[in-house]
Amino acid sequence: MAVTKGHGNPNWNRDETILALETYFALGGKNPNSKDPVIIALSNTLRALPYHGEAARKPTFRNPDGAAFKVQNLRSRETGKGLSNVSRMDREIWDELGANPVEVTRLASLIRAGIASELGLEAPSPDEAEDVEFYEGRLLTQKHMRRERSPGLRKALLKKLEGVGLECQMCGDTHSNLPPEFRAAAFEAHHVVPIASVGAGVTKLSDVALLCAVCHRVLHRMISLQRRWIGVEEARALVKAPANSIF
Repeated sequence: MAVTKGHGNPNWNRDETILALETYFALGGKNPNSKDPVIIALSNTLRALPYHGEAARKPTFRNPDGAAFKVQNLRSRETGKGLSNVSRMDREIWDELGANPVEVTRLASLIRAGIASELGLEAPSPDEAEDVEFYEGRLLTQKHMRRERSPGLRKALLKKLEGVGLECQMCGDTHSNLPPEFRAAAFEAHHVVPIASVGAGVTKLSDVALLCAVCHRVLHRMISLQRRWIGVEEARALVKAPANSIF
């Protein structure tokens, strides 16, 4: 197998490593070759991911040699043979998903669908996902947050609720201590539909909940750390539970 010439490229992230693991399973344990159509398809998919900016334009970025090299890393994780420079991400993804190829296929399909729905959009900034990444990976985390941050969606939600009063649906705080002209700034829209179920359609008001900024951040952190979707009601119960029983 050719040695990769992709030095200087960004580190592989969760999305990319899941796609590589799917390819490893598709190869049936066979040693990857950069000329294999499955490896070439993986390379093309990786280069289509929308968040690497200028790096993705380089010919060395996730090229077939680099894609084959990554799949070989994952193979060595299972077999204990071959390459010894397996990354932390390789180990984490293998330990989490190496025994579950069906789930890997499901996640990879979601990522590819996310790529298709993001085509033509401006690449998100590196910090768009802030310091959380959901189980389904960075691309769908960014898509989730982009929808939540739609100014029109938040404005419509606030208008809908202004008659009954603004209240966080997780902690119940109304922020009534704030002057009326500042109160709305304490609240954000949270997309309540599980990230794996989000399609390409328009987000409806029934798809979002009103949360204060603190609870919104806490809920995202819960989803990230527990590696599963958590609804507002469950989050409310978790917040009230003893600290040592949450995780």
